[in-house]
Amino acid sequence: MPSQPKSTTVSHASWADDTPIRAPASVRATHYVTDFDDLLADVRRCTLCAPHLPHGPRPVVQLHPRARILVAGQAPGRRVHESGVPFDDPSGDRLRDWLGIDRDRFYDPKFLAILPMGFCYPGTGSSGDLPPRPECAPAWRDALLQHMSAVELTLVIGRYALDWHLGAGSRTVTDVVRNWREQWPHVLPLPHPSPRNQRWLKKNAWFGEEVLPALRTRVKEIL
Repeated sequence: MPSQPKSTTVSHASWADDTPIRAPASVRATHYVTDFDDLLADVRRCTLCAPHLPHGPRPVVQLHPRARILVAGQAPGRRVHESGVPFDDPSGDRLRDWLGIDRDRFYDPKFLAILPMGFCYPGTGSSGDLPPRPECAPAWRDALLQHMSAVELTLVIGRYALDWHLGAGSRTVTDVVRNWREQWPHVLPLPHPSPRNQRWLKKNAWFGEEVLPALRTRVKEIL
């Protein structure tokens, strides 16, 4: 199976304005394979976005069909691009603290899967890392999620993941996270754990008081 779909018919404009993105069924169907290992190998070889990646393609995911927690994030940063290890940065340290688990448990793919909206580091813009590349999710996401039937809890992190998984639309990240009980205990929207979000965390103290204790309890139930 080729590692690059011919077309995703997704524009930068549709991604930038927070419109939920879906690839046509004809595109998604080209990636439905029976063997998960073959699909994952294709993902790791993907060069679909190569012309737009200033540091080159290096897909970073952590997946196993038996995973019970799914982290649906944004895209790798520079440090993760260099190490090839997802959330191998201060954002990951904070996320592990939110979950109440150590690195060994976090990096056990049979327990926790990590599927960002964009698999490769998109580079840096004037105000930080660029958004996930818009070609990635329509090309691969549905096919991969089809294999994740053991997932008991999906953590949806950040604007782009919220739009895809929850159809957040015009709702703000704060509004979606504040209404975290809507799909609990199977889905939990989260702000990004980046150190740059410290101001948001201080302003929204209810997140640490209400959401994190519930999250840690749920993780213990799944362990």
